[in-house]
Formats: sequence, C-alpha cells, structure tokens
Amino acid sequence: MLTKSSKYGIRAVLYLAANKSCKKCGSKEIAKKLDIPAPFLAKTLQELVRNNIISSVKGPNGGFFLTENDKNKSILDVINGIDGIEKFDECFLGHPDCNDVNPCAVHHIYSPFKTELLHTLRAKNIGDFSKEILKNPNSKLYKIINS
Repeated sequence: MLTKSSKYGIRAVLYLAANKSCKKCGSKEIAKKLDIPAPFLAKTLQELVRNNIISSVKGPNGGFFLTENDKNKSILDVINGIDGIEKFDECFLGHPDCNDVNPCAVHHIYSPFKTELLHTLRAKNIGDFSKEILKNPNSKLYKIINS
C-alpha cells in the first residue's frame, strides 16, 4: 500500500522525533542508522522539507530536525507530503469502479480497515508516536536509537 519513499520517510521522521540526542541529523547518519539507501532518503527528506512537514538547516552544522509544530503533524501528513493520499482511495484489488454500491470481493473487509487506519494516522501526531517508541524498549526504533 505504501511506497518505499513513504515507508522510509515515516521511519526517518520517527527517528528524528524519538532521538533526543540528535538535535540536527544529517541524511547520511539517518540512512546508516535505519539501513536505508542514503541518496534515496536524502531526496525523501528534502521532499518533506519542501512540503513543510520537517525542518532543515544547510551548512556544516546543519541537518534535519523537527520543531514542536512539526511534531504536531500526523503520519498521514508525512505520507501526503511524499506520495499523496490518493492511494488510500483505490480499491484493494485494483478495480476502478469499486465502491459501497458496486463492491469488489474484499471491499467489506478492506473498507472498515482503511477507515480505521486513516483515522489513526490522522488522529495521532508524530510526537505521540515518538512517545510510544520511547516507552517500548522492544521496538526496533528504540533499539536503533539506543544502540
């Protein structure tokens, strides 16, 4: 459902939000920690900056970071800033005319799941997700940040 760009973008944003030791992080550092191709991640992070989802400063002491306003944005904002959210409107099986009146074979299963997922991605902000990461020492991102 999500592109690699969106997945990598979400991981990087959550890394920035949860990593208290990194005030401004370079894309290469983030890419290395998250095992993401650095050039690919750099483009994704720049796209998020252009769409006012995250912040950056250029120069030798520069890097990517999150302001308090950035932390109040949702994961859906991240996805929208990278790929748009139109994919969520598509039929799970790819039928162009699938809807409540003309459903595909899995519409009744997928539609409630999609509705709940979109609600959660809108309702919880980046800061909320980072707090959950920091409370869970078993989470992959917690382990990466604290390694």
